Amino acid sequence: MRRRSLLLSVPAGLVTLAACGNDKADSGKASDSASPSASASAPSAAPSPKIVSGPLPAITAGAKFGEKPTVAKGSGEPSKDLAVKTVVAGGGRPVAEGDYVQANYLGQVWATAKVFDNSYDRKTPLLIKLSQGTIIDGWRYGLAGKKVGSRVEMAVPPTWGYGKQGNPQAGIKGTDTLVFVVDVVDTFNAKSSAKGKDVPQSDAALPKVGTNTDGQAPSVDVPKKPAPKKLVAEYVIEGDGEEVAADNTVLVQYKGVLWDSGKEFDSTYGRHELTSFSLQQVVKGWAQGLTGKKVGSRVLIVIPPSLGYGENPPPNSGIKKDSTLVFSVDILAKM
Repeated sequence: MRRRSLLLSVPAGLVTLAACGNDKADSGKASDSASPSASASAPSAAPSPKIVSGPLPAITAGAKFGEKPTVAKGSGEPSKDLAVKTVVAGGGRPVAEGDYVQANYLGQVWATAKVFDNSYDRKTPLLIKLSQGTIIDGWRYGLAGKKVGSRVEMAVPPTWGYGKQGNPQAGIKGTDTLVFVVDVVDTFNAKSSAKGKDVPQSDAALPKVGTNTDGQAPSVDVPKKPAPKKLVAEYVIEGDGEEVAADNTVLVQYKGVLWDSGKEFDSTYGRHELTSFSLQQVVKGWAQGLTGKKVGSRVLIVIPPSLGYGENPPPNSGIKKDSTLVFSVDILAKM
């Protein structure tokens, strides 16, 4: 099954090829319609739903967390409220509004049991921000407070799904109640950091990056030496996750400083906001520097002008022409 549209707009920060200053995130993938993501229309103004425990169709196969489920057709009329049930209770951190959620899911239509999307066949969890206008309200309200490791089943009426317009490309009518089974793999917020083993930083010609993992910005100390002419991408903390591929979307914390002055010009820590983007959207130094690095890692990237902004830095960024850029990047997740 072809993967459907996930996110709505370009990410914040200066590392992207788009104009800086946008606070949304982007999957960077081609879209053909939406599954749990919000439609391209204006953010929902629907009131908060009443959450009830059912009715919900039976999960007839694949009942364990992480297994692709098979879900029966809905019986009778669905609730006009948002029905939510924790099928498997996890023991991890609870999900909160504004978090990025990494989840596997299957979605189908109540009345027909027609599956319109699932991530299990893609073997890649969804990575999306739990916020208004980014994801359908059924997910926002249904997943809030659920813990990592949980399996959640939801029946989402149109009011908290795709509304009266439905989603024709996905075969969803404006009257369809949608059934989702969601496995909450992980959740991330502005305090999230790299996790792994510290790697010695023994090259005196390169910047030294702090190894704190408390969610605070690490120090980045640039030596008073000539900037390297070639790209540098070295582990500061080496995680044990999967390697990032050139076409992946990544969720990161980062801090950027100028080699010449050590002055910070951009930081997710300063915005208190994680950033997610495709490596196909960013300056070449980021794309090349993060490809092959492991999820969970903190990476030092030193980007020469030819792989950064060269003679065309973003306006009002504080970056001069032909600047060498230094970044500390925590790779929190990939998709």
